[in-house]
Amino acid sequence: MKHHWIVMPICFVILTTTNAQESATADHFAKQAIRSSRYWLDIDYVGDRHIGHRLDIHLPPATQEAYPVVICIYGSAWFSNNSKSNAFKSGIGQVLLNNGFAVVTINHRSSRDTVFPAQIQDVKAAIRFVRANARHFSLDDSFIGITGWSSGGHLSAFAGTTNQLKHYDLNGKTVDIEGSLGQHAQTSSHVDAVVNWFGPTDFLIMDTCGSSFSHDAEGSPESSLVGGAIQSNKNACKLADPATFVKKDNPPFLIFHGDQDPLVPHCQSEHLYRRQQEVGAVSKLVLIEGGKHGPGVMIDRYYQQMVSFFKGKLKQ
Repeated sequence: MKHHWIVMPICFVILTTTNAQESATADHFAKQAIRSSRYWLDIDYVGDRHIGHRLDIHLPPATQEAYPVVICIYGSAWFSNNSKSNAFKSGIGQVLLNNGFAVVTINHRSSRDTVFPAQIQDVKAAIRFVRANARHFSLDDSFIGITGWSSGGHLSAFAGTTNQLKHYDLNGKTVDIEGSLGQHAQTSSHVDAVVNWFGPTDFLIMDTCGSSFSHDAEGSPESSLVGGAIQSNKNACKLADPATFVKKDNPPFLIFHGDQDPLVPHCQSEHLYRRQQEVGAVSKLVLIEGGKHGPGVMIDRYYQQMVSFFKGKLKQ
């Protein structure tokens, strides 16, 4: 009898643990499920066969003639050129689909492929492709929003603050922001609204305002993006900062950032928001208590706030 009483509780614990693991796995897979009415995968938006120049288009489950668009950009510290599927792994893509937005997930070249501004030129090329081909994919190009997290937040913010800006001069150096990639160089790359999830902005202050590791180091993501240690490439960092280009007529912004983010300190979003407020641009910063680099931030509560923001701008 003693043996039975010892064995039974142990079996119960094992069974309970197994069930919990199975439930967690099921929840994980359910979160990644894509429910769309139609989709196109791996479209080459430039036409050069580069993996970094591919995009996917998903249409919402509810059928209609044309759908407003949100372009999603993954976070990867600019090190990945093929992570567009992460928009659905994070859950953000399906939330947008469920709320009537066509979701376009894009790749871009990595910092290992080439340095900045190649990445924003890719984003602009993808936007131009979507706008130029909207009718072929049942897209309503009267509204194109953009969102992204971490390095994708940086690129989303950059797309917004450089609306209608093709080149920029700083201390004798000119940066080609727009580029001429693809077959639609004359099409507008403007976006109508931006949701930026904890994107970097001013690389030069990251180490002094809360980061848990050195962004100043030569091999850091930011240094890799600009082609050398950031403190030795200050002009390049200024040109890679979305806040440099802020103007009053920029599209409206919604910015999310956790106040416990160990990788991209929240001073980065505060820097962008402060600059937007100085010029009178439309912007809102949501600083999330206890939020980290994704956990506690990229959750349903704030996804719904994003959806409400995009829907509110859609009606304007």
